[in-house]
Amino acid sequence: QSATLHLMRIVVLSPRVAPGILTLAGWDALREASVVRASVDDPHVRAIVSSGIPVDITTDPPSYAPDAAWIAPTGDTAWAHTLADDLMAGGGEPSDVEVVFGSYDLPGSALLDVVEIMDRLRRECPWTAQQSHETLSHYLLEEAHETLEALDNGDSDHLREELGDLLMQIVFHARIAAEGEGWDIDDVAAGIAEKLVYRNPHVFGDATVSSAEEVDANWQRLKATEK
Repeated sequence: QSATLHLMRIVVLSPRVAPGILTLAGWDALREASVVRASVDDPHVRAIVSSGIPVDITTDPPSYAPDAAWIAPTGDTAWAHTLADDLMAGGGEPSDVEVVFGSYDLPGSALLDVVEIMDRLRRECPWTAQQSHETLSHYLLEEAHETLEALDNGDSDHLREELGDLLMQIVFHARIAAEGEGWDIDDVAAGIAEKLVYRNPHVFGDATVSSAEEVDANWQRLKATEK
C-alpha cells in the first residue's frame, strides 16, 4: 500500500476505450485498494478481474470505506462526482474521497455515439429506415441555412446546436450510403483528413509560408491540381 491510506477512490472508465486499458492512476487505485467494488458486472469490470484484481459485485448502495475503491458504472462521470459529493457531505473530509479517471475519452470520441445512435435508428425507427438521399435533401439545406443564421446572429449556443443538427445530416447520409454505395462515415472522415493534410503542406510537409494569403493561394493551387 502507498502513503494514500484511508482514501476511498471512485474509478471512472470510458465506454469508448477497450476494456482492460487503464491509466497508471487507475491501476494504482485498484491495486492499492483493500477491496474493489462495483454495482455493475460489465466487460470493463471483467477485464479488471482477469488482470488478477478481485471485484466485489454488489447491489448495496456505495458507502464510505477507507482504502476501498468503487468502479463507477462505465462512462458515468456524473454518478462518480455525485457519489463523492454525497460521501463527503456525510461527514468525510474532502481528502477522504477521490475521483480517479481510469481511462479518458480522446477528443472527438463523442462522434462515435452519434454514429452508433444513427445505426440503431436506421435499424429500428420506421421513419429513419425509409429515408433516402433524396428525401433528406431539403433537411440538409434547411440545417445549413439555420447554421448560417446562428452564425450571423453571433449566438454561440445556438450555433453549437445547429452544427449538431448539420452533423446529424452528414452522418445520416453516410449511413444510407453504407448500405450499398461502397462508402460510409469512415470514408467521409478519411477523405477530408487526407485532403486537409495534402492542402496544408506548410503544416504537414516542408512548404513555407509567410502569411494567411499564401496559405489560401496554396490551397487554391492544390485544389485546382486535384480537379
